[in-house]
Amino acid sequence: MSRNHQNRDAGVKAKKHLGQHFLKDLAVSQRIADLVSPPQDADILEVGPGTGALTRPLIDRFSKRVHVVEVDAESVQHLHTCEWMDSLHIHEGDVLRSSPEELGMNGSFSLVGNFPYNISSQILFQLLQWRDQAPECVGMFQKEVAERVCASHGSKVYGILSVLLQNYYRCEYAFTVGPEAFLPPPKVQSGVIRLVRTPENDPDVDYEVLRRVVKAGFGQRRKTLRNALRAGGFDADSIPEAWRGQRAEQLSPKEFVTLAKQVVSVA
Repeated sequence: MSRNHQNRDAGVKAKKHLGQHFLKDLAVSQRIADLVSPPQDADILEVGPGTGALTRPLIDRFSKRVHVVEVDAESVQHLHTCEWMDSLHIHEGDVLRSSPEELGMNGSFSLVGNFPYNISSQILFQLLQWRDQAPECVGMFQKEVAERVCASHGSKVYGILSVLLQNYYRCEYAFTVGPEAFLPPPKVQSGVIRLVRTPENDPDVDYEVLRRVVKAGFGQRRKTLRNALRAGGFDADSIPEAWRGQRAEQLSPKEFVTLAKQVVSVA
């Protein structure tokens, strides 16, 4: 890490209530930026740039296509002092309370970031809402969350996010990052993942129906799908017989799509 980068970072204090752990290892920043491969003419939306460790290599690659959204006023003030900020579109606000258009995203975009641990799941559910506009996501998450996203059915960490994201994105676990890469260092390891929309990741099912079925199935993991879905407001008799005695983690993402097409809501 260069002396200049240390000096720039020293002026911004990480705030615990925002889940901030600033990335300080520039080699890791470059590796993340190198994973980003947006469609032609797509923009880049970085969430929570903090001190700009990831922003700089993104600008080096994508120039004025880079937008950032930051809720921390101190970080925004810092970004305005960076020598490369003339190429940057800065949006001060909460990504979870904003539409893509409010953040300058009028076409397709890649969602990128060293995402705060305390909103990581919310960010991923937001991505699902933006799936038709966001064909790619490259991000650093708590390792546990990153592994859950990419988990195969039958795994203990396989869950709601695994099923939903794997139905709409090809999910790849890229690499692990240790606590020493951050300031302040978190108590856990982090994982970088890349999610990409493909023609195969476009299930022929209503998203809200699928989400309800998956949420009900995993809402009571120890119960069979028959009992879990009945408790979630679905007609248990409409579940294919072969799956009634199974638990949610035993069904693949594509099998959940089939289930969502057949099960009948009674709520």
